[in-house]
Amino acid sequence: MPPPMQAAAPAPARRPTPEPAARAAPAGAPPGGLLLGAPQALYPQADPAATPPGLGEAWLVVLESPTPGEPLAGEVGRLLDNMLRAMGLHRHPRTFVATLGRPAPGLPAEGVEPAAGLQQALATLRPAMVLVLGLAAARAVLGSREPLGRLRAATHRLADGTPAVVSYDPAYLLRAPEAKAAAWADLCRALALVRHTAAG
Repeated sequence: MPPPMQAAAPAPARRPTPEPAARAAPAGAPPGGLLLGAPQALYPQADPAATPPGLGEAWLVVLESPTPGEPLAGEVGRLLDNMLRAMGLHRHPRTFVATLGRPAPGLPAEGVEPAAGLQQALATLRPAMVLVLGLAAARAVLGSREPLGRLRAATHRLADGTPAVVSYDPAYLLRAPEAKAAAWADLCRALALVRHTAAG
């Protein structure tokens, strides 16, 4: 059975609509309007002894989530789960997600400024790869204003040298399923980079 993310190539006449730019920040929000939540282990029940070889010590996924407290909930969360399962990461107990959220008016802000939160997560988790899903996440993590297509085309190195690969976020893929094949190619590239590093 092909992996859940695998999709037929889109018809030549159809092209994915561009992922929308990040929304404007509410008054009083930090630059970019996003806060980064603490990393959560997605599959803590996975047996470390059964983790497939070549996946590295840990993975960190960063994305904007409609349900930051339960990143695998809802349609977006189910697609994220399918994406990670297709990569075999559901068998890695050190697969983490850090969600980006926008402070709700009138409620206490949850999370920290993205650059500081990412630096702390990298120091604590030492991931082999940071998977950055979506334009808002890419801008928060990389501090770049480049379009998503250009960011996807490159492998990035974060301040501590950790590699990062950018792809579409699950919410966008639900709106533009024809982009799933391209997203799967991005995920395969991230896997290949980690396997190459693990092989020495």
